Amino acid sequence: MSIMGDEDLSASFCRQYRQNLLPLLRKLRLTEEDSLSPFIRLQEKKKKARLMQKALELKEEAFREKMKVLTCRWRDLHAKEAQLKTYMEKSERIFKENDKMRIQALEKATKERERNMQKESELLRAKRELEALRSKHQKLCNKVQKYSIFNKYLEDVVKISQFEEIQEVIWRYKTLARMQKDLLQSQQGHKEMTEQAKVLLDQYMAEKEVEILQYKNELMELQLHFDKAQSDILPWETCWADIQNMTAKKTLKLGTIKMAILNLFQCVSMQLKANLNVPVDDSHRQLNMIQQFIQDLTDISTETKQRDMQNRQRAAVPREL
Repeated sequence: MSIMGDEDLSASFCRQYRQNLLPLLRKLRLTEEDSLSPFIRLQEKKKKARLMQKALELKEEAFREKMKVLTCRWRDLHAKEAQLKTYMEKSERIFKENDKMRIQALEKATKERERNMQKESELLRAKRELEALRSKHQKLCNKVQKYSIFNKYLEDVVKISQFEEIQEVIWRYKTLARMQKDLLQSQQGHKEMTEQAKVLLDQYMAEKEVEILQYKNELMELQLHFDKAQSDILPWETCWADIQNMTAKKTLKLGTIKMAILNLFQCVSMQLKANLNVPVDDSHRQLNMIQQFIQDLTDISTETKQRDMQNRQRAAVPREL
C-alpha cells in the first residue's frame, strides 16, 4: 500500500513541477484553469493507483495461498518419502527375519525328518535283520548241509586273510552290504529334501519379485509427483524475484523523488523566508505546502493581471476624452 502511495506522490510531484512551478518561477503567467486541471488529473491518478494497488494485493494474496499449498505439498512429499523409506527398511528387516526363521524351520524339520527316518530305518533294518537272520539261519543250515564242501574253502580263505575265523568274514560281508544299503537310502532322502527346498525357494523368490515390482511402481509415482511439484515451484519463484526487483527499483525512485521534494520545499521556504516546521520525512505535507505556494503565486499573478487591466483602462479614458 505504501509503494502505490509513494508512486502516486512521485507522479504528482513531477507533473506539478513540470506544468506549474517552473513556468511560475520563470514568468508568473498561469491562469486559474491551468491550476485546476493538474488537481483533477491528480485525483484520477490516485483513483487508478488505488485500483492498481488493490489488484496487486489480490495477486499477492493469491500468490501467498499458492505458496502455502506448495509448501504443504512439499512437506507431505517429504513425509511420504520418509514413511516409504521406513517401511522399506522395516520390510527388509522383516524379510531377513522371515528368511532366518524359514531357514531355521527348514533345518529343524530336516533334522527331525532325518531323525525319524533314521529311527524308522533302524527299526525296519532291525526287523529285516531279524527276519533275515532267521531266514539266513535256516538257509545257512540248509546251505551248510548242502555246501559243506565250501567250509574247507572258507578255512583256507581265513588262513590267507587278516581274519581269524570264518564268522568274521561273514560279518564283514554283512556289514558292508548294510552300509551300502544305508548310503542308498540316505542319498534318496537328500535328493527328496533338495527338491522340496528348491520348490520352496522358487515360491519365495516369485513372491518377493512381485513385492519388489509393486514398490518400484509406487516409487516411480512418488518421483513423478515430486518432479511435478518442483516444476510448479520454479515459475512462482521467478515471479517473486521479479516482484522484488520491481519493488527495489520503485523504492529507489521514491527515495530520489522524496529528495527532490525536500529540495523544492527548501527552495519554497527560502522564497517565503519563513520556517514552516515540517518534518523532513513528511513528503505529503511538503508537497501540500508546495501546492499552496503555487496557488498563492497563481492568485498573485491573477491579481497582478487584473490590476494591469484596470490601469490600462484608466489610462485609456483620458485619451478618449
